[in-house]
Amino acid sequence: MLTVYGIKNCDTCRKALKWLSAEGIEHTFHDFRVDGLDPANVARWADAAGWEKLLNRRGTTWRNLPESDKGGLDAASAQVLMAGNPTLIKRPVFDDGSQILVGFTAAEQEALKA
Repeated sequence: MLTVYGIKNCDTCRKALKWLSAEGIEHTFHDFRVDGLDPANVARWADAAGWEKLLNRRGTTWRNLPESDKGGLDAASAQVLMAGNPTLIKRPVFDDGSQILVGFTAAEQEALKA
């Protein structure tokens, strides 16, 4: 079963959920803010997709971080930062147990259909 991770009020997450329903793709939604976030999932996603792709540097959470948190990031420190601040994770994250997809572009849509 496909699990979609994100936050309820994210426009991209809402668009992805609507698209999945229209495509008839069974899924469940896991809201970071309501349901929490397991650091083991963050580590697994970072290993599969790359921590650089997983880290959302465009959002207000990133902009509001102290410079000391932003500087010198590596895989381990980025994972700790994302686990502590789930809104730093690029959304949505699609996890079907065998593949991890991050974001909702045409490439992810094609991969989800396959």
